[in-house]
Amino acid sequence: MKRIKNLLAKVNTRVGFLLLLTFLFWAKTLYAYLVDFHLISGGILQHILLLINPIPITVITLGLAFYLKPAKLFYPAIILLDVLNTVLLYLNVIYFREFTDYMTVATMTGYSKVDQGLSGSSLALTSPHDAFYWLDIILIIVLLIFKVIKIDKKQLSNRIGFAIFSIGALLLFTNTALADMDRPQLLTRTFDRGYVVKYLGLQVFTVYDGFQTHRTNELRSTATKSEIYKVQDFTSKHYAEPNPELYGSLKGKNVIVLHLESFQQFLINKKIDGKEVTPFLNSIYNSNHTYAFDNFFHQVGQGKTSDAENMLETSTYGLPQGSLFAQLGSDNTFQGAPAIFDQKGYTSAVFHGNVASFWNRNNTYKNLGYQYFFDASYYDTSGDKASGYGLKDKLLFNDSVKYLERLQQPFYAKYITVTNHFPYQLDDKDQTDDKITAPDTDDTAVNNYFVTAHYLDQSVKEFYDYLDKSGLSKNTAVVLYGDHYGISNAENTSLAPLLGIKSEDWNSFDNTQLQRVPFMINSQSFNQGHVDHTYGGEIDVLPTLMHLMGINSKKYVQFGTDLFSKDHDQVVAFRNQDWVSPKYTCIGGTIYNSKTGKVIKPDEKLQKEIDKMQEQVKKELSLSDKLNSQNLLRFYTPKGFQSVDPTKYNYANAFSREKKIENELGDKSTSVFDQNGQKTTKKLFNTDAPEVDEPKSDSNRIQITNADSNN
Repeated sequence: MKRIKNLLAKVNTRVGFLLLLTFLFWAKTLYAYLVDFHLISGGILQHILLLINPIPITVITLGLAFYLKPAKLFYPAIILLDVLNTVLLYLNVIYFREFTDYMTVATMTGYSKVDQGLSGSSLALTSPHDAFYWLDIILIIVLLIFKVIKIDKKQLSNRIGFAIFSIGALLLFTNTALADMDRPQLLTRTFDRGYVVKYLGLQVFTVYDGFQTHRTNELRSTATKSEIYKVQDFTSKHYAEPNPELYGSLKGKNVIVLHLESFQQFLINKKIDGKEVTPFLNSIYNSNHTYAFDNFFHQVGQGKTSDAENMLETSTYGLPQGSLFAQLGSDNTFQGAPAIFDQKGYTSAVFHGNVASFWNRNNTYKNLGYQYFFDASYYDTSGDKASGYGLKDKLLFNDSVKYLERLQQPFYAKYITVTNHFPYQLDDKDQTDDKITAPDTDDTAVNNYFVTAHYLDQSVKEFYDYLDKSGLSKNTAVVLYGDHYGISNAENTSLAPLLGIKSEDWNSFDNTQLQRVPFMINSQSFNQGHVDHTYGGEIDVLPTLMHLMGINSKKYVQFGTDLFSKDHDQVVAFRNQDWVSPKYTCIGGTIYNSKTGKVIKPDEKLQKEIDKMQEQVKKELSLSDKLNSQNLLRFYTPKGFQSVDPTKYNYANAFSREKKIENELGDKSTSVFDQNGQKTTKKLFNTDAPEVDEPKSDSNRIQITNADSNN
């Protein structure tokens, strides 16, 4: 009883009351983190950050009440501030249940998703345990009314308010410093909102998002329609006419894009101890049904995987810093592959076994016009079925059949694989009798890279076997590409001996040449496929694919050119303004012979040629950045193209919507399921994945992924 009285005595002071409210808000925030947001921390430091991050900004916000000296103002103000904090928390809880994402400032100020997610359905999204979020406020008010907690009428000087603010600011600085130790470039390379919430807290995320939104809006408010004309002038002159022999050769075909995570070109036809690392992909690469490119480069920046997706889908570059998907994807105007093909009668879908919010895909895909997004919530990712980056590749292909077979044809579908991802760890049970022996270099990541690449190869083979058995292969083109490097420059010297180069001889030119990734277009419609030595990059994929599908890209704003065109631009720009071409490679201003790797000292004539190429690279990147950062496509809609309305898309209950469309179409349905007499083709998919028959487990490896610089 004495302890309770002592505690009440402390709470009866204004500072004590602040501490009580801070503690209660901290408790319910942690409750939301664990119960509703499902934030899982990895490592001691992340646990500490998750525990402390609600405190600093709560102290700062509640401390504002100390600038109101009269008690009749102080207590209503501090309770109101507590209520506002709780409203922000609870609205995010409700929103998260519907969208698996956090509310942005744009959402709160009336963006379309408020109406979509928080109006009529909000009651259905409530849960009995929600009472916990409001119980403390009700209790505090009752205790004040019945004077169990007494009003402190002693007026405090403004120095107390400043002291409280200073303590909160110091705590926030410490929190941010610790977060930066565990997650460098947290705010400059934001690829998942959940990261900012996990490391810095929901309130800080809201403030940060508000700042980013304001900065973006300011930049965009100064943009004028005339700015798009400069971009159009460049892309129009840069346009390359399609190859008449190939134009329309894939018209009406299904298109499946296989995103080969971290897969580099040197893996193709590579052997370890006489055994092929990727035998099946080699067979596709060397097939006369495939056009393959051996001088195809990734062009990603800090956005890595999301940059690759953006370039393939829109033929525009990623940003100089951070990820375009994460920073601008929620409200940017796109004229990308999903919408273009949709308006030509295609159904569009993405299959990916990680959380929907990773790289802000759940929002960006809507603005791109994707009709379906089958993320981790559609799969059993429990136990050993997933790595930290999502469902294992064999299971992704296997478990996606029931969704793929219900898509109306023709469809445009993308599979994002993840198992071949740094640090390239694979469970022993996933290494089948057909496993390869890892090389014995001084770098574990390099050694394991070949093992996980072999697993990816097996996964693709199983999927291809299904396409053959189901009959899909007859009417489907498969695009296979590597999104970015797997082995970083820091590890390349360990890789060098496996490529026949001495580690001590490895240089910057070798690093650049190793940025090649595979690009293949495989279809039974092709009979004269071959390995093409044309130089190109990810920026060139969309116009190439559009022309093959019989869609002219001329009216669209695209920075790439058709790889099959005689007018194709073979100068491949990198995000840092370096570039490669068939003759010359420029790295940090140093010019190399692209064939020999020897440094060239240009004469006056050659220097003019080099300067011209360098100027074009800078201009191309600059115009792309202007286009995206100022959202200039809002000023231009190509004739015959309908602007994307993201409110049309909701990725919840996608499987039900597929079946509903089948029922509505009846005999006109073109899904594989209906073409197979309304019988599933799932039994046609055979996998040797040992996890396929394992029961659902309470454990789950997937979390808000602790990504590294290799992502």
